Amino acid sequence: MSNHEIDDTVWLQHAGLNLLQSILLLTVMAGFFALLGWMFWGQDGVIMLIIIGILGIFVNSFIAPKMVMNLYGATPVSAEQAPEIWNAIKILSKRADLPSVPELYYLPSQMLNAFSVGTRSHSAIAITDGLVRELELPELIAVLAHEISHIRNNDLWVMGLADMFSRTTSMISLMGQFLLLMNLPLIMMSGQPINWFAILLMIFAPNLSALAQLALSRTREYDADLNAARLTGNPESLASALVKIEKSQGGWMEQVFLPGRNVPVPSLLRTHPETEARIKRLMELKPNISNENLFSEIVANDNFHSKFSQPINRPPRWHINGLWY
Repeated sequence: MSNHEIDDTVWLQHAGLNLLQSILLLTVMAGFFALLGWMFWGQDGVIMLIIIGILGIFVNSFIAPKMVMNLYGATPVSAEQAPEIWNAIKILSKRADLPSVPELYYLPSQMLNAFSVGTRSHSAIAITDGLVRELELPELIAVLAHEISHIRNNDLWVMGLADMFSRTTSMISLMGQFLLLMNLPLIMMSGQPINWFAILLMIFAPNLSALAQLALSRTREYDADLNAARLTGNPESLASALVKIEKSQGGWMEQVFLPGRNVPVPSLLRTHPETEARIKRLMELKPNISNENLFSEIVANDNFHSKFSQPINRPPRWHINGLWY
């Protein structure tokens, strides 16, 4: 399939903007991280935090995808069990120039969800029972392309770095606030001037860093959408899948928290962009798509859903390991 089936000009504009936003947001998070370190321990503290962060990222990259999947209770899916899905993953991985094909796992959950873990050379993708039941094959392929795009773009590493910045910033801030409260009587009795900039930085840095992390997550989701459309040549299928996923998530959340009402989430507090905005960007890529059969390399099978176990009817719930599915 030629990449020219997608409007390259529009794609490059969005991709360039996403890259610029990602660099800017990571820089902001690193800035808060370094400022707090310098405020407490000076230059040596900044160097120490950088070393700790590098070691944490290095160790995180060696966590096996199988270990993460076991935490969710996911089971491997063989090529014999789901040949259409495996064929799609192999083709998409080849188009994405991945050095190896991600492993496929099945998660027994009613939620419509998919996620990826690992690195470019060793990764895995999990799909839930709800996703398999509700999506048509082109829609499911588009979602797989989205996850493969995350793997290709090293988004798992990028978001791991952002999470390290955010968590460490929060930890340093809490420690600083505790020390400030303990020493506040002495500071007031001694008559020393209070550094209000340092106090405000200590209080608000974790919140600002968390907001930057959420914004970075939304940017990487946009980029994965655009690359998924480029891999499949079919942005419409991904847009259709996003609508179904949004509708399903809104349904069970409303049943649990606010029956009969919508639960609006402020844009700044979303890990994913609003579905309407994602669809708008995807549809901007549509005009230059050719009319050829975009999935001609994949053998379509309307009964691929039946290859899995009986449908999961229980609602999502919190598990003892802290995960929700």
